[in-house]
Amino acid sequence: MSEGHETPIRVVFFGDSICVGQGVSIHKGWVTRLAARIEDIARDEHREIVVVNASVNGSTTRQALERMPYEVQAQGVDYLLVQFGLNDCNYWQTDGGLPRVRLQAFEANLDEILERAFCFGARRAILNTNHPTVRTKIPMPGTSLTYEDSNRAYNAAIRAVAARWADRVDLNDVESHIRALVDRGETRIEDLLQPDGLHLSVRGHEVYFSLVCPLLERLLG
Repeated sequence: MSEGHETPIRVVFFGDSICVGQGVSIHKGWVTRLAARIEDIARDEHREIVVVNASVNGSTTRQALERMPYEVQAQGVDYLLVQFGLNDCNYWQTDGGLPRVRLQAFEANLDEILERAFCFGARRAILNTNHPTVRTKIPMPGTSLTYEDSNRAYNAAIRAVAARWADRVDLNDVESHIRALVDRGETRIEDLLQPDGLHLSVRGHEVYFSLVCPLLERLLG
């Protein structure tokens, strides 16, 4: 955007604790680091860009849709990065063998998040799959599925949504990228995670930054 324009470009991150950076210092989180990189782009190109992290720890897509009218629609958005699923795919003891958000509803919720974003001005969106976890052995309450079984199924749904919106959405297949790094012997999944086997370690945030940064640089360039 050239000088003289009053409305800044708005880049919005809309996700859960993976975008918040739960468990690491604020300045080491991948979203915070990307905000700093976007600020460099804005300065170098004499543009005004506002970066918003509208992410909430523990959030599902159902809860995200409830927040979307204020967090995204009312505030405005030009570029939106969406990452949900690690909460949606979970099974709680109190839910009687049902996931927090069933797979079909999760997919529909992602569709609606994208539809609403584009209706309210988004030029393009990035849709992240979720990284692999090490929760691969213990079945979740009321089901024979491990957490990682469920995570993989929800990642497949994310890919399906991205394919339907391919003309306006960039899929950032985090799961596939990380599995490729592991296959090449460049890292271990355990090294990318905190001791809970789910949230990102500092190294995990570095990998996320390396995967998302080129996408945003291309969109904003």
